[in-house]
This record gives sequence, structure tokens and C-alpha cells, in this order.
Amino acid sequence: MANIVPDSFKNELFLSTHNFSSTAGNTFKLALYSTSTGFSAASTTAYTTTNEVSGTGYTATGASLTNLGSTVAQNISFVDFSDVTFSTATITASAALIYNSTSSNKSVVVLDFGGNKTSTNGDFTIQFPAANSTSAIIRIS
Repeated sequence: MANIVPDSFKNELFLSTHNFSSTAGNTFKLALYSTSTGFSAASTTAYTTTNEVSGTGYTATGASLTNLGSTVAQNISFVDFSDVTFSTATITASAALIYNSTSSNKSVVVLDFGGNKTSTNGDFTIQFPAANSTSAIIRIS
């Protein structure tokens, strides 16, 4: 499975549901999941506890993201977040959900790790790609 941008998120952009301003925007969180099964563009509308990981160093609902704001370059708008680390964690995850905790936990994007990623009493880090028009995690062209 590849990353998924939920249909609900696409529609909610037109309804001004999500504010990606780095200074006065919404709070976005990242939750980890043991499987990407069950996520789809049509049905993924909000944070869910189904298949959410559990373990040392991880708390249900995940971690808040530091929103670095949105930018436009080469006619493409994109959003960037700081990397997030779950410290001294013992967990296995194969997917993550970024969601808007300010706005009823509405889904933003599902990230597929391409297989299980594990940490054993170590840091589990989500490293976001470069913030540019070809690599940023969320891009609109």
C-alpha cells in the first residue's frame, strides 16, 4: 500500500477545516499503527484506535507534531512538520496517521512504512522528507 490522502481531507480543505499556519494553526498529531489494513481514501475520516500500537514509550493518540507551516514553490503548495521521536520505545509499527486534533480528530494523511519498523528500548523516529515541492509529505499541485 502507498500513502493515502483521504477523500474527506481533500473536501475539508475547501471547507476551511484545516489550518496549517505555523503560528496560529490547528494542532496535528501522529498516531502509529500495527497494520495499514483498514485505511482507505474513501473510509479514513478520523483518528481511530483500531490497530493502534501499544508498548513502552508510546501513548495512545500518538504525539503532537510541530507544524512548520505551508509554502508554495514551483506552483506546488506543501506542508512540513518537524521529525517526531518516541523515546526509549519498544514498539512495532507499519503505518501512521496524521490527524487534526483541533478539529474533531479529522484525518489528514496515512503514511505506509512499507513493512514493520521496530524499536526495542530505543528511539522510534518518524523523519519527514525534505520540505520542498517534490518531496514534502503533503503536497498540492
